[in-house]
Amino acid sequence: MKIVIIGGTGQIGSKVVARLSEQGHEAVAASPRTGVNTLTGEGLREVLVGADVVVDVTNAPDWEDQASLDFFTTSTRNQLAAEVELGVKHHVALSVVGSREMPGSGYMRAKVAQEDLIVASGVRYSILHATQFFEFVPWIADASKGEDGKVHVSPAHFQPIAADDVADFVTRVAVGEPVGAVEIAGPDRLGLDEAVRMAVPDADVVSDPAVGYFGADVDDTTLTAGENAWLGEQRFADWVGVALRG
Repeated sequence: MKIVIIGGTGQIGSKVVARLSEQGHEAVAASPRTGVNTLTGEGLREVLVGADVVVDVTNAPDWEDQASLDFFTTSTRNQLAAEVELGVKHHVALSVVGSREMPGSGYMRAKVAQEDLIVASGVRYSILHATQFFEFVPWIADASKGEDGKVHVSPAHFQPIAADDVADFVTRVAVGEPVGAVEIAGPDRLGLDEAVRMAVPDADVVSDPAVGYFGADVDDTTLTAGENAWLGEQRFADWVGVALRG
């Protein structure tokens, strides 16, 4: 099976390429590094010739509201148009748990726009709504640092997932039948503030419900998955232990 991974040289994409290749599939990494630009269309049609499945695990390089919207809508439209033309059977995309519950975030509005384009395209699809990755927590801490030097984060519940588990789920879906929309998450629910304290023990963390999550209001359900979610195996505390040991 030929599977083209858009964003195949990135954090998740490279793992998916490796897993698919180990299973004997023709896994093609497509990104600007490999001569494929989904914004301009350069190399896109050529790489999709003969593809059975397209997996999109790209992320916007700029999280500013309009920039992220332009990225996700332009890239997705170009992919889907080429897929329809070439008869690609399955489009797989990675999105975010709670994207529709966080309209205050321009990035989340952009992800919703991406999802809507996929659903309306006529291409059979799987959209994996993932919670935030373990590896993203230190970045959250850095981005949440105030002028007082303290890290201001919400105590809302959080259910992070390991990047390796994300890659496993994406790989499973890519080689199977389309599943529509599915949530994937880690096995542990904890406060976002608690997660930051665990991952960045030197941070001076202030638990502040008013700060929300990157411009969006959140509660204990926004950043956690529903009861039918697929759960990864790696536990957050185990990952932290390994990460802190360096």
